[in-house]
Amino acid sequence: MPLQRLAVQSYLNTPGLVPADLSMVFLMREDDDTRARPMPTLTVGELPEAVQALVSLGVKSVKIFAGSGSRDACASQAACATSLMARSINAAKRAASNLLVITETCVCSHNDSGECWLASDQGGMDLPRTIATLAAQAVMQADAGADIVGPAAMIPGSVRAVREALDGAGHGDVAVMPHLIFASSLYEGYRQSMGAAPRSGARLFQIAPGRPEQAVHVAREMADEGADMILTEPALHTVDTLVRLRNKVPVPLVPFSVSGEYLRLTDTRDDGGRDVTGLVEACTVLKRAGAARIITYGALEIARVLRGS
Repeated sequence: MPLQRLAVQSYLNTPGLVPADLSMVFLMREDDDTRARPMPTLTVGELPEAVQALVSLGVKSVKIFAGSGSRDACASQAACATSLMARSINAAKRAASNLLVITETCVCSHNDSGECWLASDQGGMDLPRTIATLAAQAVMQADAGADIVGPAAMIPGSVRAVREALDGAGHGDVAVMPHLIFASSLYEGYRQSMGAAPRSGARLFQIAPGRPEQAVHVAREMADEGADMILTEPALHTVDTLVRLRNKVPVPLVPFSVSGEYLRLTDTRDDGGRDVTGLVEACTVLKRAGAARIITYGALEIARVLRGS
């Protein structure tokens, strides 16, 4: 495994819950986008201060989500080198060069339908074109400085295509962490905030909650295709799967505590901040269950609790 990907692995598997176990989620918006959203968002200009606050508390990684203001049926902005995602990655790395930057690699926030796939001329799924777009998007993200790209569409063959595209572009040191997703209502805060609600009303490749055996099968396929680690979501809904997968796939497992978990497991304090006691407990459970790292919208607040600040 290339040295940088080995360095990525070295950040994983720290005993006990500490700030370094956490990855902060950043939902990005353009400066002129002032829409009210259920989840906190940042502009590129606000990113350096947020990154520095995390680093000062011992948080070593961030997961960035960024869409396009201009969307079309081809998701033509998904791999744009001047996109909001590219600028966000670059700003985060400039603010802290040792910070691990993880991306979402998907067309849902660039596609005018909100779907994770591109449509054919007949209106069905054009999976070859979707996979090619995801591969190009991953290369763009790596060019911008991403350390870990995150194929999130769960389309068979997409992990392999992303890995091959990265290697072909000279990014063999960039790791791949696909999303293993169970269908859930807990994504609504994210979908509303990022304008990523699918027109069909469903993500067709996500796993039904009653099909844990399918999750094991898909995770094995992802590992076979070249995944360096696997993200599982929603975090608390997949604890049993996390435990099962520890002995069934040869890569680290990283649960993602999604927007609905953040909104339901935190309370607003009198000073306007968030009481994250419930979220700290949840992350402790995830760490105990075998999480290599935990991605959460509450990473900054949890790190402050853990540091006693």
